[in-house]
Amino acid sequence: MAQGTVQVTHGGASRWRRRSGEYSTLAAALAVAGDGDVLSISPGTYRENLVLHHAVTLRGPEGGLGSVRIAPPDGVALTVRASAVVQDLHLEGQDGAAPALLVEDGAPELTDLRVSTRSAAGIEVRGSGARPLVRRCTVENPAGVGIAVLDGGGGVFEECEVVAAGQTGVSVRGGGRPRLERCRIHHAVGAGIGVTGEGSGLEALGCEVYEIKGAGVQIAARATARLTDCAVHRTSADGVTLDTDAVLSLAGCDIHDIPENAVDLRSRAVLTLSRTTVRRFGRNGLSVWDPGTRVDAEGCEIHDSTGDYPAVWVSDGAAVSLDSCRVHDVPDALFVLDRGSRVEVVDSDLSQVRNTAVSVSDGATAQLDDCRIREAATGAWFRDHGSGGTLANCTIDAVQTGVIVTKGADPALERCTVTSPAEAGFYVSAGGRGTFTACRVTGSSGFGFHVLDGCRTTLARCHTERCARGGYEFPEDGPLVEGCTGDESAARAAARPAPGGALAGAHAAVHDVTVVRSAVPQPAGVPAARPADGPDSGAAATARDSVEVLGQLDALVGLDSVKREVRALTDMIEVGRRRQQAGLKAASVRRHLVFTGSPGTGKTTVARLYGEILASLGVLERGHLVEVSRVDLVGEHIGSTAIRTQEAFERARGGVLFIDEAYALAPEDSGRDFGREAIDTLVKLMEDHRDAVVVIVAGYTAEMERFLTVNPGVASRFSRTITFGDYGPGELLRIVEQQAEEHEYRLGEGAAEALLAYFTQLPKGPGFGNGRTARQTFESMVERHAGRVAQLSEPSTDELTLLFPADLPVQPAPC
Repeated sequence: MAQGTVQVTHGGASRWRRRSGEYSTLAAALAVAGDGDVLSISPGTYRENLVLHHAVTLRGPEGGLGSVRIAPPDGVALTVRASAVVQDLHLEGQDGAAPALLVEDGAPELTDLRVSTRSAAGIEVRGSGARPLVRRCTVENPAGVGIAVLDGGGGVFEECEVVAAGQTGVSVRGGGRPRLERCRIHHAVGAGIGVTGEGSGLEALGCEVYEIKGAGVQIAARATARLTDCAVHRTSADGVTLDTDAVLSLAGCDIHDIPENAVDLRSRAVLTLSRTTVRRFGRNGLSVWDPGTRVDAEGCEIHDSTGDYPAVWVSDGAAVSLDSCRVHDVPDALFVLDRGSRVEVVDSDLSQVRNTAVSVSDGATAQLDDCRIREAATGAWFRDHGSGGTLANCTIDAVQTGVIVTKGADPALERCTVTSPAEAGFYVSAGGRGTFTACRVTGSSGFGFHVLDGCRTTLARCHTERCARGGYEFPEDGPLVEGCTGDESAARAAARPAPGGALAGAHAAVHDVTVVRSAVPQPAGVPAARPADGPDSGAAATARDSVEVLGQLDALVGLDSVKREVRALTDMIEVGRRRQQAGLKAASVRRHLVFTGSPGTGKTTVARLYGEILASLGVLERGHLVEVSRVDLVGEHIGSTAIRTQEAFERARGGVLFIDEAYALAPEDSGRDFGREAIDTLVKLMEDHRDAVVVIVAGYTAEMERFLTVNPGVASRFSRTITFGDYGPGELLRIVEQQAEEHEYRLGEGAAEALLAYFTQLPKGPGFGNGRTARQTFESMVERHAGRVAQLSEPSTDELTLLFPADLPVQPAPC
């Protein structure tokens, strides 16, 4: 399109001192224009760099958006340094070091502009004097930032749209403080909205951020932001991230369809949520890390996780407060771990939780008041020493187990009610403690209160009703009990009275107190052993076809001989099943296995897949995997080992019991070691329940050969050994490539060759981790890459994704 003409209409006091007329260039017209003048631009392409020093009106034909193109060959297409009015123009730029539209001063009104460019930024607002009002403008800049507000700049953006950006959609730095109203930011790379640096801030109202290759919203380095009635969805990374003293407020927002964490906070960041919904996320709904990091949520809803991670994750000393919130349809609701971490939950609902509603571990604390937990495998689980907190006036309904306390954890529960649990209402084991005051269990299919040996628990004024196996189950040296009651005429309990008080209070008594030991106490979802796939993995596994599971086995790197062995075993079982269906005799197949090899060679992964295969063939009822080691099976005194081993075996019923480093149960210098008691108990259980559980023992080759000789029944029950060889350099490289692909990284030029050389030269001593080493190498490369890229002000997509030989960790010294 040829260049047109520019009509200058003088206004106000300028009329007597300037000549009106028509000009062939914009520069000539601007040279004679003053404040209040109107420049009407005819359709055409103007290859000029324009600078507005006066409060003029610069406009194209009304309704003719796109007919006037400002497209200089380089530099800034339009620079505004006054309170001008600009409308109905199409701006283009080609300078990778400059923006297409730059506002440096004044309060200009920019309306109905289309910025289609390949510049450093589409629109840039720079300087404390720049406060534009930008309406209905569209930015397309696949080479750089969409909109940048820098160095104290501000302004209001109304109904604007960033339709594509090669970097951040809206970037605020250096003390910039814009306001966005009803804007849309999409198809950006790195982040949809990024606010960073002390003094920088952003306010967004009714905006939408979506289709982002990266995070939706990033607030970092002491920046602040407030989003109201906004939506963030369909990102490739986290939905919202806060880091390093960032402060963000979300009110009435909707964060959904996020493949990673919906919201991730670290390094003393503070987030306030109100009336906000978080849904359909692949990892955590809220992921909160580090001392000083805090989330305060009121009236929010977190639901419909698409992954296998807790909805709310709190660790490393962080804190979360939930008030009048709902968390539902998730694998786990709240996980709080590490000393100093805490959650406070008030008047909230946790429901339809596949595993654990509240999990507290590693010295963390949780405080729940007036909360409702329903339809979960476990209501609350206080896992280990130093973990605790309080539950007050809470109701727990339709769960497998109401509350679990294990391994020295010491919570306080007051006026809590568990209704209709499938197993125990309250279960204390493995040295758990806890104080239960005025708590109730109604309609349990198991026990009301089940306390195992060695647990110093206190019960006061508790009550049970309609518990199928009894209201109270205690060992001889039971908990302190005072004033507890139950409606069972044959309620069973054994307890020592509290000092200075009788077993029963003045108005209530525990009826028919007797000593009863349960041989295999087993509330569902309560492992004395640790589950291999995280908490409560003993819940029924989702059935998959054997072909699908074998396909996953085949996709594992290396392990060719292992795959052949598993397939041969699977074929034997499948043919035997078909022969039985045909009325023929089926050969007996020994399903218990010995896995030998070094750590990190995939033994646990293959064991998990083996369980799924057996379940798909109908050999096992569930096919889940329970992983244990010596510490989970061996007790500290006579009799406790058998109980622990029985508990682990029962938890694995219908699936696979995987005993890692099984040789540790029979050390060479054992003397009177309780590990042999675990082996003897296990052998008997395998014989008595031969079709209920498949047992796999694993460890180093030489040590496992010795293990098979410690009991006459061991070798006969483990007649098949599968050896897992170490990974070669090429296989380790392939594992790194898989990790890179999974986390959206790529190996740059020379990286694959460097990795191959690295793994070839890597010492293969006893500490070599095989697949674990490959994963750790990838993680080290990502850390080194982050340190390198963090120094770049606006890294490209390639710079954000490519790993190079320089990112490899230093080769460790030979052992």
